Amino acid sequence: MKYTFLGHACFKIDTGKERLLFDPFLTGNGQAAMKADKVRCDYILLSHAHSDHFGDANEIALRTGAKVVAIPEVIALFSKSLSNFQPMNLGGTFHADFGDVKMVQAFHSCGAAGGTPCGFIISFKEGPVVYYSGDTALFGDMKLFGELYDIDYAILPIGDNYTMGPDDAILAGKFLKAKHVIPLHYNTGPVISQNVDAFKTKAAEEGLDVMIVHPGETIDL
Repeated sequence: MKYTFLGHACFKIDTGKERLLFDPFLTGNGQAAMKADKVRCDYILLSHAHSDHFGDANEIALRTGAKVVAIPEVIALFSKSLSNFQPMNLGGTFHADFGDVKMVQAFHSCGAAGGTPCGFIISFKEGPVVYYSGDTALFGDMKLFGELYDIDYAILPIGDNYTMGPDDAILAGKFLKAKHVIPLHYNTGPVISQNVDAFKTKAAEEGLDVMIVHPGETIDL
């Protein structure tokens, strides 16, 4: 199973059978490692509807026919010609061919009227348990996630200002009891500029393993 970071908060997980694309902000993203018209995917998972996450989702869904997994208010923003959706809400689980997708809360704003932001805990049938927090502040129920799930990889924002920063992300990783943390949502603008190497060093001092993945790079999960 492979994780490819495409820049900002966009990444892809390839199980070898299915390709899952998350928060596809590529057009207008100075970090983007791929153009939107080159992306191939079978699923698009959206944490919320801010432009730096919803991004190219509509166009990619139209071109690829990928199933969109999101809350109903975010789904309502898509073209009316699309119909391949998996509407969800907080606490629900989507049982997919590749595994179970649990939609969990995030503390942020949504970008869609009446909607709520979310994160995902994905228990792959033939692979690890991956938690993507979406844009969020640190919150106490991350401890509960760590008790309920054996989280292998926690994919967390570290940019600060709009999301939790490095110190809170270290606490989040510890709350989650994550074996590894993969940071994102940083250095795409001055206000979220961070020294990711310093984050990795400080996290290691707290007993937390950080895997830095640069835009365009792929690692095995």
